[in-house]
Amino acid sequence: MSTLSQRIRTWPASEPSSESDIGKEQDHSQLVHDVQLEFKQQGKLFDAQIHKMKKERRFFVKARFLFPLGILLGILLGFILIQPSDLQDIHSNLLLIMEEYDISLKIPDIDLSRVELEWRRFRNNIPEVWKLNNDGREFQVGEAMKARGLTAHYPIVLVPGIVSTGLESWSTSPEYRTFFREKLWGGFNMVSQVIFNREKWISAMMLDPVTGLDPPGAKIRAAEGIGAASSFMTGYWLWSKIVENLAVVNYDTNNLHLAPYDWRLSMWNLEERDGYFSKLKSTIEGFKKRQGKKTVIAAHSMGSTVMLYFFKWVESPEHGGGGSDWVENHIESYITIAGTHLGVAKAMAAFLSGEMKDTVQMNPAGAYVLERFFSRKERQKLFCSWAGSASMWIKGGTDVWGDASWAPDDEPESSHTHGELIAFRQAAAPPSAHDIIPSVEPTKNMTADEASTWILERTPSTFQKMLWTNYSFGIERNEKVLKKNALDPRKWSNPLEVQLPNAPSMKIICVYGHGKETERSYWYAHGPHESDESFEEVEHSTCTDPTDKCDHTPRTPLDISFSRTSWIDADYTHETTKPKVRNGVKMGEGDGTVSLLSLGAMCVEGWKRPRWNPGGIKVTTVELPHQPAPNIPRGGANTSDHVDILGSTGLNELILKVATGAGHEVEDRFVSRIREFSRRVRWD
Repeated sequence: MSTLSQRIRTWPASEPSSESDIGKEQDHSQLVHDVQLEFKQQGKLFDAQIHKMKKERRFFVKARFLFPLGILLGILLGFILIQPSDLQDIHSNLLLIMEEYDISLKIPDIDLSRVELEWRRFRNNIPEVWKLNNDGREFQVGEAMKARGLTAHYPIVLVPGIVSTGLESWSTSPEYRTFFREKLWGGFNMVSQVIFNREKWISAMMLDPVTGLDPPGAKIRAAEGIGAASSFMTGYWLWSKIVENLAVVNYDTNNLHLAPYDWRLSMWNLEERDGYFSKLKSTIEGFKKRQGKKTVIAAHSMGSTVMLYFFKWVESPEHGGGGSDWVENHIESYITIAGTHLGVAKAMAAFLSGEMKDTVQMNPAGAYVLERFFSRKERQKLFCSWAGSASMWIKGGTDVWGDASWAPDDEPESSHTHGELIAFRQAAAPPSAHDIIPSVEPTKNMTADEASTWILERTPSTFQKMLWTNYSFGIERNEKVLKKNALDPRKWSNPLEVQLPNAPSMKIICVYGHGKETERSYWYAHGPHESDESFEEVEHSTCTDPTDKCDHTPRTPLDISFSRTSWIDADYTHETTKPKVRNGVKMGEGDGTVSLLSLGAMCVEGWKRPRWNPGGIKVTTVELPHQPAPNIPRGGANTSDHVDILGSTGLNELILKVATGAGHEVEDRFVSRIREFSRRVRWD
């Protein structure tokens, strides 16, 4: 074929007029004949190559294999994800998608009840361990407790963590009417809305940056009932295992209450908008009036922070009005499950750069949606509007989390301390940055206090104001000030700045997992300054007090519309150093989401001191080792992952013992060095 271009000539269109012209015409005919022969030869060669490739192609890449495999995978996903009751929703979901794309096509309303019946029968014949939502241990803990003669004794309230409660739309505004009574957080409807209606989903889920409440036209509320947080979506359970086992020992909706809440709201707005704490107080008082018994509260993750706030709110004469003895008279035991008592390091990364790594204290299903469909900048904007997530800001500063030379949970012979919460391996920006900014000053490594200030300076002043008007993150050692803080709602979510209730007969049980590598501190990298209209006041804006005045330092014309990008240095991995570095994250001890210091320091040391526990409440700490079964989805009976612990046998046994009146059997159990780490914290 390479000779064709050399042999082709352009011939005049005129008719031959001489012998020489006739000769040329004969030459041209011969040339065309030669070209045709060469094309045929090349075609045969190409066909031979294709035939050879087909013969050499492996069986598993052929269509005859891939097509049946796709069908089998589809059926398998159906087993895992589609519940029989979901079949009746197919018609309405199809209509919703057609409406979004303005497709006018009349679809007949088909009765799928027979299909649902057959699907239910088919699923019932599948072994339980094959189902992602089940692993064969359903009701077993409850049956074992029932065999001992234990039965429901105390009423129980379950309080979920952040992003565990489903959120649904109640807006009737034209732009949000298609969402009415649909779940925008939780369930497969959330995924479909994010895929097909992304911009509207963001505008509905984002809170007003000034008021911290619903933006104009939108109205999102927490789902109600036990189903609100039993499962995040079909196939991904949360509280359902605990509910199942409680039901075996005679719990139902008369003595079991799940208290869902809109986790996006600040603690103050939870009461202001939804009356959440008033409703919870009324529920607990109703249990006491009807059954004559105090209530057991089991709170997971951020729910432990919500309950700490509730204890101070209910005592306050200006709020709950229950008086200083309300908790003593109404709460039997308080079980904090994987509590975020002293904050979560990865929450800081979320506010700074929108990065969650393996989630900001979220269940993986929710994190997947945010990470898969939204950019880092979009995630940062969402988190900065969700004031509730700011309750996970780390508390105690350098006294708890360490300084440039030390941290309580540093390993011996560490090459770098966790006390530098954010460190920079290299501060130089990429060359493109120098085209905009003449020089880029180096950024030093930062402790918890320094990092908090640095991160706040890179958030909008509306977020800064929200933070200072709702939360406090210090440590208070003066007992007179601690008592005074009982009247300051900003302090109520920080266990280092308020005292526990004066309830000597109440028991506190801290239960959490240990043995899963957990984000503790970070290596960060810098990028160029870039324009960002939504954060146009970010750099150089500060708001350091709970007043309406935020200080904005005047900027030069050069940098007035630019903010510098920063992100976790994912290119840096060092598996053999101490602490281990993986994709820019310095790993520490914990449950995979919350570090060990936050989980246990208050339980084993802080609340053992009269300064923070004046009533002498007994505090028991139970650590569950993370020992997942590799062949069972989500780890099985002995997992202690931050979320999956809700299905572990150890936790379910503990909750049932306390609820059925056998709480005296629960004793301290340690598998980590939390007592050693806690003694290193600067409490005094």
